Amino acid sequence: MVQVIKRNGDVVDFQRDKISVAIQKAMKEVRDEINTYEVRAITDKVIDSIEQRKENINVEEIQDIVERALMTSGMKDVAKSYITYRYLHGLIRESNTTDRTIKELINGESEYWNSENSNKNPTLVTTQRDYIAGITSTDIARRFLLPKDVVEAHDKGIIHFHDIDYFAQKSLTNCELVNLEDMLQNGTVVNGVGIDKPHKLLTAATIATQIIAAVTSSTYGGCTINLSHLAPFVRDSYNIYYKKYEQRGFSPSECQKWAEQDTKKEIEDAVQTFNYQTNSMTNTNGQAPFLSVFMYLNDNPEYIKETAALIKEFFNQRILGFKNEVGQYITPAFPKLLYVLDDNNITEDSEYWYLTQLAAKCTAKRMVPDYISAKIMRRDKVDKNGNGNVYGCMGQRKLQLM
Repeated sequence: MVQVIKRNGDVVDFQRDKISVAIQKAMKEVRDEINTYEVRAITDKVIDSIEQRKENINVEEIQDIVERALMTSGMKDVAKSYITYRYLHGLIRESNTTDRTIKELINGESEYWNSENSNKNPTLVTTQRDYIAGITSTDIARRFLLPKDVVEAHDKGIIHFHDIDYFAQKSLTNCELVNLEDMLQNGTVVNGVGIDKPHKLLTAATIATQIIAAVTSSTYGGCTINLSHLAPFVRDSYNIYYKKYEQRGFSPSECQKWAEQDTKKEIEDAVQTFNYQTNSMTNTNGQAPFLSVFMYLNDNPEYIKETAALIKEFFNQRILGFKNEVGQYITPAFPKLLYVLDDNNITEDSEYWYLTQLAAKCTAKRMVPDYISAKIMRRDKVDKNGNGNVYGCMGQRKLQLM
């Protein structure tokens, strides 16, 4: 008696009724009634073909015989239904965890994907596309790129392989310190478009957000900018306003007064634009840019007053908060604010103590900024020439004590 070789390799006795049931299911999909005579006739035809064999037969061969029997009997509608049924069940058998994970993501069935990243909305098409790419890349990394012992250790919780979903893309980098100074002062190229040096603060702030979007779309981590890199454009704006009033015949004192007032308003508008842009835009990772703003007064001593004005406005707007979709003021996740404490803002008699007071008020209200000690950083970050340095870092929440 012919036996059947199952897909898992087991050998079992052939069962006639399974052929009959499969044909009935296919017929039920395309016809109002099941013709038992036709079912029996096709089943007999299949059985005759199988019993003529002298060796065991596998499941796929049996299904091929059923398809041919249906086609040669003129039952093409049932044959098509059977072929479709066979194909779909083949897909189900071949599906893996990647298939199921993508299905759960698209259907919103997974609590993990619904809460995986507070900075991403899993219902957005851009976010879902990023997640699907990440799921696929993770599968490739696990099966082809990573050593088995690493995968096993990761699965057991012995280690955590961070950002495994980006590991397959070797060209991607993690966190960056964005050199806004070079790109703003010398011009840059974003998405094939050449961008010249801006001539005023509002334009510079807008270009900065486009640079941030471009950089974070090519990385899987966050980025940090130095706020002092925008400071020269505060002075550029002031000079434009001063010249405007000077051409209108105002006295030097009046020119200064009105230029300062207009510059203050532009600082407010520029910071607001920067905040709106960086929180509302979506990069190719399906999220708003993971951004930190480094606030160091002494980064560019020539423009220290302009830097102070920008820091002050960032704190004021963060204390106020951002409106959400129902008009409530909330604390935005980004940009993170990194405020540096140094000799000119750490004591009550220091020139920029008022900024540290404002920072403390912001902390009480919004739990930002992060505080960094210039003294400690200069001690710990010494270059090969023996010089201590203070520079932007990623926004890890920390308080470095003096």
